[in-house]
Amino acid sequence: MPRSSPARPLVGIALILTAMAILPTIDVLAKFLGQAGMPILMIVWARALFGALLTLPFALRADGVHAFRPARPLHHIVRAALLFTATFSFFTALKHLPIADALAIFFVNPLVIVVLSALILGEKVGPRRWTAVMVGFIGTLIIIRPGLVNLNPGTLYALVSGVALGSYFVMTRHIAGQSDAMVLTFQTSALGAVLMTLALPFVWTTPSPQQWLMFAALGVIATFAHNLITRAYEHAEASLLAPLAFTEIIMATLLGWWFFGDLPVGWTVLGVTILIASAVYISVREQHAAHRQRQAERRADVRVL
Repeated sequence: MPRSSPARPLVGIALILTAMAILPTIDVLAKFLGQAGMPILMIVWARALFGALLTLPFALRADGVHAFRPARPLHHIVRAALLFTATFSFFTALKHLPIADALAIFFVNPLVIVVLSALILGEKVGPRRWTAVMVGFIGTLIIIRPGLVNLNPGTLYALVSGVALGSYFVMTRHIAGQSDAMVLTFQTSALGAVLMTLALPFVWTTPSPQQWLMFAALGVIATFAHNLITRAYEHAEASLLAPLAFTEIIMATLLGWWFFGDLPVGWTVLGVTILIASAVYISVREQHAAHRQRQAERRADVRVL
């Protein structure tokens, strides 16, 4: 990233905070639709369909008709399946849990990324980050409290969602740089929409005009928010922005209270605090490790010259 003026990191912070304030509105819409009896598969299908339609012009501008032909179709199909498994599971969790509780459990995904990056990608993970993963897992157990409270099915769905999204991010890291980011976004949404369309005849419920508007809003809000996130990382370093992603829980709590009268209990707050601290530590350690690697590569280049 080119050297920026002192004001540009503030722009990045403003963009990421705006995105985190917007994203929980997707959960509110999905929860309203689910409570109205709309099949979860249709909600996820609409999210994928409208996301694909919105990103199509940008994908065509970036890659032309090649945007319709993924370079590695199997990888993209698996990525799309993981992403929409995560979305389906999270929207299902919202039928059983307050938004903030579901999101708190869902944030297990940074821990999953560390574990899978070591096991699948062969990335080096030091003892401090493994310790942070264990601490984060303890935070997740405090939120769930297995054996101490009746296990809510929404808890399992939120966990599945976090694991699936963590796996999706690891696959994304594996194929990063092979295509334009907007092209990848379009391909993932389009593949997800096509795959789920095959199952629609078995669950189809004709939406009302208001529900069609809510479907469209899911795609618009998600696309806009993720565009803000992409632009935020153009203005500021990941080590500065990554911890701010957890501010999404604040807005999720406020919206859950405003629309549904839900507030997290004390144990959930404690578990979230531990989980966030663990994930922030992992993020900072990864950025420090990447910085040291870049410095070592520059020193090696100087020696070659």
